[in-house]
Formats: sequence, C-alpha cells, structure tokens
Amino acid sequence: MNVQSLPMHRFIDHNGQLVTPLPHWADDALLTRFYCDMVLTRTYDNKAVALQRTGKLGTYPSHLGAEAIGIAIGRALKPEDVFVPYYRDLPAMWARGIPMEKNLQYWGGDERGSDFSPVSGSNRPCRDLPFCVPIATQCTHAVGVASALKIEGDHNAALVTCGDGATSKGDFLESINCAGAWNLPLVFVVNNNQWAISVPRRLQCAADFLSEKAKGAGIPGVTVDGNDIIAVYDATMNALDAARKGKGATLIEAISYRLSDHTTADDASRYRCDDELQKAWEFEPIARLKTYLVNQHLWSERKEEEWLERCKQTIEEVVAHYLNLSTQAPESAFDYLYESLTPELNQQRDELINKAMRMQGGHHG
Repeated sequence: MNVQSLPMHRFIDHNGQLVTPLPHWADDALLTRFYCDMVLTRTYDNKAVALQRTGKLGTYPSHLGAEAIGIAIGRALKPEDVFVPYYRDLPAMWARGIPMEKNLQYWGGDERGSDFSPVSGSNRPCRDLPFCVPIATQCTHAVGVASALKIEGDHNAALVTCGDGATSKGDFLESINCAGAWNLPLVFVVNNNQWAISVPRRLQCAADFLSEKAKGAGIPGVTVDGNDIIAVYDATMNALDAARKGKGATLIEAISYRLSDHTTADDASRYRCDDELQKAWEFEPIARLKTYLVNQHLWSERKEEEWLERCKQTIEEVVAHYLNLSTQAPESAFDYLYESLTPELNQQRDELINKAMRMQGGHHG
C-alpha cells in the first residue's frame, strides 16, 4: 500500500502543486525561510555522516527525509515552551536556537553537548530536554514536564517527539493516556517514517493511522503529510495553541519516510528494497517546496547556488569549532552520571584521574 495515497492533511503535494488553500500565516517570507532551513539542516546531515565515516563522530542518526517535521516543530514552539526530543531531532533543536556544534558534541561522546544555552529569543534558561535514545521513555518525561507547566499556570506547552516504532511501547500508550486523563498541555508528534530500524510500519499496528491511538486516550488525533512542512507547521501550531489555552493534549502523526539507514551503524539495504526507497524520494519535503517556490517566482537557481554555498560555509565553521573544542575530562563520566558518589566510585574516579595524568606524562601502564 502506498501510504501517500491515504487521506491526510496537506497543502502542497509531491509535485509542488497547491491542493488546499494556504492558511493565513503562510506568507512568502516564511515559506522561503522554511525552505532555507531545510536545505541547511540537510547540508549539516550530509556532513555529519561524513564525519562519522572518517572517525570524527560516533554513531549518528540521520534525519534525511524528516527535515519538514523538525523545522516545523522548532519554528512553531515558543521560547517559553518545553521541547522533549528523541534522537532524530537536530532540525527542531537547531530551529529552537541550539547550536549545531552541540549536536556534534553529543554524537561525538561529549556530554557537554547536552548543556544548552538559552533558547533563541528568550532570557530564561533553556528548559528543553536533551536527546533521548531509549525508545518512548521521553514520552513519560514529557508528561511530567507538562504536569509541571500546568501547575505553574503560565499557559506554556510541552511537545514530545518519537518514531512510529515507539507507539508500540507501553511508555507511549501510558503517556497519551495520562495526558488525556489529566488534561495536560502536551503535544505528541510521531515521525511515522515507515521503519522502526528493520521493522516495517505494517507490522507495528493493524490500523490505517497511528493517530487512531489517540481515541483510547480521549485526545484529538491528526494525521498530516510529514513531507509538507506547511501541513506539519499548521497542525503543530493549532495543537500548541489548544494546549496553551487549557484544552488538553493532541497526537499528531506526520507521515514521512526514512531516506537514510536507521543510523550509521545500520545497513538498510539488508531489509529494504531499492524500488521502495527510490519511490519515496519522489515525495521528499525539500524538492516539493522548492518546486512550489519556483513556480511562484519566489526562488531561482541563482538563489539556490548562493544559498548552498552559504550553507556549506556555515557548516564548515560549525565543524571547525567542534573539532577545535578541548577534550572533555575523563572523570566527567562520574561527575554527571550520579547525584552523589559512593566511596567505591570516588576511588574509581581518583584512579581514572591518576591514570590520565600518567598517560599525559608519557607513562603508560
């Protein structure tokens, strides 16, 4: 079954044609910004994969094909809201104002990559959570965050993301149930990219839409074309607005396709046929928005060349900054893992420091 043939909310189809009148907020400047954002994050993604292949980055999860979802989320959230990401969320975090080099630090094994500066446009400390690699546990964290926001009474919202595979976990189902029962200001966004590592979407759930799971929780469920950034942004804005007004949680299913391997440690060719992948490329988010902008005389090949060169320069500066960062102290593995150390762990920490000092002095052993 071609999932793109299923009924879902969209404004622009894969041919770049308008199929539904644009919402009032979709002016030319914002749509052009969306396009530039997606191109920049894809440029970063390509570079990050290259860094991993050359041993300068650890295992890395590409967001190829999910740029529309991430940028839409990042631009829809207000600075005072709280974002609870999963591991494939660099575009959203960057759009929130978190520097790309933080992402490189994280996947390079440096815990300082989870130490965020204030969100762009806000004077308050960043309350966004760092990446969550375990599947669906971030949803339970988001419930706690949203509960706190409700108690604070400042009319802020939380938004949590996950993949389609996470919706089969008890953590996810318990979280949407709590969000509904407690009327929490929380938005769930599922990146339904058709593959939970090697498990296809059709084996995850018998329902046509993952958004149907919202019914059991008593919250609205919406399915949007995850390759149409306008549709994702519109649905996210509406859900966040409802959450801030005390109208409770919403589950958004954004249908996309993972155009990359699951991570750089995966080989998707072992379980996914080339024909399916090539077909999916026809629906990817960047090309369709570019076609629309070109047709509206809002973009040109000259602008494309200039922007690609600027993206390349920007990413090279980010990478240079990352590669020139001082090495994280080995004992930090102890400093940021536990609230307090036992005598045994303190001893191990001291031994690690002493070993590092001996190695720096040229003595190994």
